[in-house]
Amino acid sequence: MRFKQFTSVSVSMLAVIFATTAHAQNTDQDANAPAPDSQAESPTNEIVVTGLRQSLEKAAAIKREAPQVVDSIVAEDIGKFPDPTTAAALQRVPGIQVQVGTNNEITNVRIRGLDDILTTLNGREIFSATGRGFAQQDIPAVALSRVDVIKSSTADLIEGGIAGLIDLQLNRPFNFKEPTIVATARGNYSSNTEKLNPQMGLLLADRWDTGIGEIGALINASYAYFDYYRPTTFVGERRSYAASPFNLPGVLGPLNFGAISNVGHYSRPQVNGSLQWQASSNLQVYADALFAGYRAKEAYIYQATPFFNPETQISNVVVDPNECINARVALNGNSNPTAAQIVAGQFTNQTLCNLESATFTNVRLNSSTQAHKYSADNYMGAVGFKFDNGATKVNFDLGYQKSIAHNELIVVDTGKRITVNLDTNVDNGGVVIEPGNPAAIADGYALRNGFNQTFERSDGQLWQARLDATHDLGGSLGFLDKIQAGVRFADRKALFQSVLSNKGAPGGDLATPVAGNLPDNFLALKPGISRANNGAKGLAPDPDFLLSDEGLEILRALYGLPAGRPNYAPDRRFDAHERTYAGYVQLAYEFDLSGPVTVDGLIGVRPTYTEREIAGAGLVNGVAVPISAKSTDTNVLPNASARIQFGGGLQARVTYAKAIRRPEFSALNPGLTYTLSTNPNIINGGSAGNPDLKPQMSDSYDATLEYYFGPSYLQVAAFYRSIKNRVVSQAQLETIDGQVYNISRPRNIGEAELKGVEVGGQTFFDFLPGALSGLGAFGNFTYIDSQIKGSDPLAGYPLFQVSKYNFNAGLLYEHNGLSGRLVYTYRSRYYDVDASALGAVRETLNPSRVNDPTYRPTSLAYVRPAGRLDFSLGYDLNENLRVDVGGTNILRSKYKSYYDNSWEVLDYRDDDSSYTIGLRARF
Repeated sequence: MRFKQFTSVSVSMLAVIFATTAHAQNTDQDANAPAPDSQAESPTNEIVVTGLRQSLEKAAAIKREAPQVVDSIVAEDIGKFPDPTTAAALQRVPGIQVQVGTNNEITNVRIRGLDDILTTLNGREIFSATGRGFAQQDIPAVALSRVDVIKSSTADLIEGGIAGLIDLQLNRPFNFKEPTIVATARGNYSSNTEKLNPQMGLLLADRWDTGIGEIGALINASYAYFDYYRPTTFVGERRSYAASPFNLPGVLGPLNFGAISNVGHYSRPQVNGSLQWQASSNLQVYADALFAGYRAKEAYIYQATPFFNPETQISNVVVDPNECINARVALNGNSNPTAAQIVAGQFTNQTLCNLESATFTNVRLNSSTQAHKYSADNYMGAVGFKFDNGATKVNFDLGYQKSIAHNELIVVDTGKRITVNLDTNVDNGGVVIEPGNPAAIADGYALRNGFNQTFERSDGQLWQARLDATHDLGGSLGFLDKIQAGVRFADRKALFQSVLSNKGAPGGDLATPVAGNLPDNFLALKPGISRANNGAKGLAPDPDFLLSDEGLEILRALYGLPAGRPNYAPDRRFDAHERTYAGYVQLAYEFDLSGPVTVDGLIGVRPTYTEREIAGAGLVNGVAVPISAKSTDTNVLPNASARIQFGGGLQARVTYAKAIRRPEFSALNPGLTYTLSTNPNIINGGSAGNPDLKPQMSDSYDATLEYYFGPSYLQVAAFYRSIKNRVVSQAQLETIDGQVYNISRPRNIGEAELKGVEVGGQTFFDFLPGALSGLGAFGNFTYIDSQIKGSDPLAGYPLFQVSKYNFNAGLLYEHNGLSGRLVYTYRSRYYDVDASALGAVRETLNPSRVNDPTYRPTSLAYVRPAGRLDFSLGYDLNENLRVDVGGTNILRSKYKSYYDNSWEVLDYRDDDSSYTIGLRARF
């Protein structure tokens, strides 16, 4: 029977269930806090809180009464979220891990190490472009009233996140008792750019009694602009120096060294509005709308020095005899051998020791600029109603979202021959000196490698409708307290279009001088980096020139490419259409066990059916051939939970749920794309999807023990996730039309396991005298043990980007209008790059298998442990005005990474410290 029939049957069952139980008496108290859906707030529920302490107490109350394992963040007041961005605030939640993005924003939110998160906005699914996830930083924190991080699932929640669900809740007009105006103005200072940038917001809300019922309206707008600069140096993957051009047996040295200036600016405009109409005492109608935008213009400006060119010479070599590996090396080469070379015996076993420092002469400097222009626009609108007659609640919501993203990338390489003095490890990062700073001298620059232009457009849209009903049984069926049921339909489309055009430098590498072929404004001084030439500036292609229409036409003509922007390529697109049908039935129960001990919980099931079509293309003899695939999947997702309240604020809960994560549309794309590299130090690359990917499935178990006392609480939680069909992508060498490419393909790895413990709490020291009574503290610690299982090449390793240890520790203060926080956040080592398919030589960990072609030792890039210290301090000048200051990463924590062994240093990134001063007015 088709699943569409199931939904119609479910609707009929809803009617029957609630008609036959209409005689049940009303109850005044809801045993379970409402799940975060678009109908969670009652029209008289004033959720606005004021003050740091009250926001923390409200968050603790939500956690205590929620039917799931939940941690919440509640705004201290309208427009006053505890951190500058949503993602930054989430890093304080137990079990949340984040990263610092290239633009110095907090990004890549993970729940207990997993990024397979479903994000909802006021209970509606929200996504970014053609992906399934959503960048939480795209919703400004000033627009939020509350965020719920839901770590265990129930049948009434939308499926799609095996890590959990994050619900972002915006303000609505009925949240306010009286007309409200809130204006915020803030200046954000970056220590890396030494610039002060603006951020502002305005909220207007009111409600009126009319002849047709009470009506409320709200509009909220915000704008933020940021300049940023993130300097990075890297020491490239390690190679053997035994062969040409160095002929130094026993030396393990880098392929290259680079200094990257990641510089740019971005802005975030946002507007959201809401209308609510209380048509009668038991019927409310509403409409919501949102626009959230992102505009960025940035550049990665490289000053890289590749060492493996025939004319390059080495001297002043210093090697550390205590930092050595035994490795396989391709015969007469410098890299890790391929499987074919191992079968043919075309490799040697070498003992290689780490190059500490050396002087390289006649090096081909690669001064390259990757100029980006990116924009994203998210539009969402919804209408719905809430019916509540006491015993029965019925909610309906119809929503539509459109998400559009444009990306433009222009890359040009230039260079000249220079001398480089290299130290591979100074404070876990590389340092170079280029005598005389030739990179700053325009004479001698010539074109290198190639000219690349990429244009992409991503379009996503979603229609979603849901009908939810709850009926209070009022004791008519004994311990059964409520019955919930609902249906949901989602119609999702995703279209990705792209073109990549690349052309080698005219005449070959370093054959065409810049002078006389390009205008004087083609080269510009890039910002200096302290670990490269002591911070001296160097010349590189100007990002503004590369992104200008005039500059692009000059480059196209010089490289012999057609004028104008190239059309999207048929082999670089996919078009997906997916329809999902879901229904659920869930029972809430409650009974007394003994004395003050009570038990309540949920038992439910959510069946889902998905049908999708996805079309792409693959290259056959250079010609794009259309490829399409269809698939369906049916899943039944049960859940059960129990909360035991022992009295006196002590409670425990246990939960089980089966969760699902459908593959990304890009991963399902049946097409194959690949590109010949114009840079000899970068291997030819490509990517392919896998239409046979299965949804990831997780059996999730949670148990907590929680103690609430006054405004304080303590908790310990244990969790276990058994994940099947985990999707990962890994590159492997493939030969296509006689050329070798590094092709990345997604695959289901079989199984993965994740288990751990969370400990946390918060308290205020009310017993202290006077002003000291405003002191408080909070903290949380998370331990995660994850492991990839089965026959995957990474079997036995932790999951990608999962830290074993993560903690937050903070001091709080609120007294007589003065409030503040000082918070330290730490995460331990994790790996964020699987470099196994690259040419880097790596340790032969099992010498007995050195001649086995199936033995492929991994090579992983690990990020070193690090922590960040942030603070905020605010003062209420009067009941209407508040001023605050704050700072993030004030100890200047840095991102540092390495390959395999801690002495094989890789990246050294200077993360920004930022400071803010703001004024907020509320009337």
